[in-house]
Amino acid sequence: MKDYGLEGRQFVIGGVAVFIVVVYIIRLFTLQITSDDYKKSADSNAFLKKVEFPSRGVIRDRNGQLLVYNQPAYDIMVVMNEASNRLDTAEFCQTLGITREEFDQRMNTIKDRSKNPGYSRFTQQIFMNQLSDKDFSVFQEKMYRFPGFYVQRRTIRQYQYTYAAHVLGDIAEVSPADIEADDYYQPGDYIGKLGVERSYERQLRGEKGVQILLRDAHGRIKGSYKNGELDRRPVPGKNLTLGIDYKLQALGERLMEGKIGAIVAIEPKTGEVLAMVSSPTYDPRMMVGRKRAKSHQELSRDSWKPLYNRSIMGLYPPGSTFKTSQGLTFLTEGIITPQTAYPCYHGFVFKGLRVGCHGHGSPLPLVPALSTSCNGYFCWGLYHMIGNKAKYGSVQNAMNTWRDYMVSMGFGYKLGVDLPGEKRGLIPNAQFYDKAYKGSWNGLTIISISIGQGEVLLTPLQIANLGATIANRGYYLTPHVVKKVEGEPLDTTFTQKHYTMASREAYEYVVKGMRSSALGGTCKALAHYDFVPCGKTGTAQNKGHDHSVFMGFAPMDEPQIAIAVYVENGGWGATYGVPIGGLMMEQFINGSLSEASERKATEIQNKRISYGSDDR
Repeated sequence: MKDYGLEGRQFVIGGVAVFIVVVYIIRLFTLQITSDDYKKSADSNAFLKKVEFPSRGVIRDRNGQLLVYNQPAYDIMVVMNEASNRLDTAEFCQTLGITREEFDQRMNTIKDRSKNPGYSRFTQQIFMNQLSDKDFSVFQEKMYRFPGFYVQRRTIRQYQYTYAAHVLGDIAEVSPADIEADDYYQPGDYIGKLGVERSYERQLRGEKGVQILLRDAHGRIKGSYKNGELDRRPVPGKNLTLGIDYKLQALGERLMEGKIGAIVAIEPKTGEVLAMVSSPTYDPRMMVGRKRAKSHQELSRDSWKPLYNRSIMGLYPPGSTFKTSQGLTFLTEGIITPQTAYPCYHGFVFKGLRVGCHGHGSPLPLVPALSTSCNGYFCWGLYHMIGNKAKYGSVQNAMNTWRDYMVSMGFGYKLGVDLPGEKRGLIPNAQFYDKAYKGSWNGLTIISISIGQGEVLLTPLQIANLGATIANRGYYLTPHVVKKVEGEPLDTTFTQKHYTMASREAYEYVVKGMRSSALGGTCKALAHYDFVPCGKTGTAQNKGHDHSVFMGFAPMDEPQIAIAVYVENGGWGATYGVPIGGLMMEQFINGSLSEASERKATEIQNKRISYGSDDR
């Protein structure tokens, strides 16, 4: 009788044998064909591929003054496959000034693939980074005693001055996300984190090189492989020239000491940012090398938020500086003529609604309304525009027309400055108010937007850009802090003119109003300057003390600078905004301050605004 049980066992045993053979074949194929472990091992025994890092591009101001440069630093590298178990750990730690616990922690971190996904025991890994010249020289003398450890030359950033931290930014070690986003980077590399260091990272970083060194059977370096034929030299990063004038930047930071706010200055004809001050600020030299992490943590915890770039991130009511945009809109739309006069009974008073105003002549037309910063005038203008159903058909159509004018002037969306983190601000439209008021609203409901209050929010950059647009009589170029990239044309984004919806004639009348303000209106503190400044104050309402705001440009007919000043809780626009704006314009146009202006600058510098229990 046939033994089916025995026959079945034969098939099972045969199947197991075939399975084992297949597994061995697959494993051999993996090891010999697809896996490069043995190749890496063989290569590491014969060659040392030494990465050569490029020098990062330097950064200068518009006049060629060096702002950011490089200085040598050194990384200690380790190849785990070569690190000897006979390493004198005590001497090694003493040489580098670390404890045995720190040594073990660093070695374990290197081997932890969750923290170091690019780990290989055959390639160089960072053990300690950014040694100074002094520490490096001590280690170099004893390096022959520490097999598997090497020195890699790097550079770290240095800053010539304490200014422009928010503009310049800084560099730090790459994160896992940075490595995943760009395969150029390996663990231990550095990348721009903030400012132009971030937005121009690809231009500044350059390209890595590699040097292939030949080793003997004992691992000793015998020289270059094939006389360096396969080596690749590093390509230095490209240098940047900023539009920033460092002397102007320095003055701005000086004037904003003890205050919270921002200053932005723009060259109208080019869109180049001449100064960008965010206060409080910090010394960029705090963010260099191995002390960066600690400094960043301290700055992050500071209640004054010095890391926050208020110039492009701060969202503020523009106050009366916004009235210029309203005058432009009302004139172009035919809501008013230059001669249209509106009454002001210490404000806009209508149907039980009152928007207050300071004392001045009444009624008055557009130019003196701008000069005296009359709230009543612009409230009446908006009321008549939004309620003009004969022209627009509905309040919604009128509102969206108003919105379109504002957007054309650079409000409500990011301008596109070449810095990370810019905010868009807020310009409401009909849908916004339909949702807020369930479709039942009119010009009186939203009257405060006519004077830069209510829902309207702008950044200081947008307010400065408004000044540049008025200076140009109807167009602006996208503001940018980088004037020139070595060997590259400027991005066309920054060379195209953006024309607004307002007419050239309307701009001429607004310019007259701003010049009148500088001669005898709310900006009369500018009257003594001989460079023909034009200005508009703003006193933005706030839960606490009002914010002091100024927007202006100079000279009137051949403008060189447009500027916005925003001082939180500074009170009237004439208190801080106007004098700071005047001093900044004088510095840029004349190249220095007069003796009287220097005394005024010192006086403003020494003034401190009370911001509560955490005052500095």
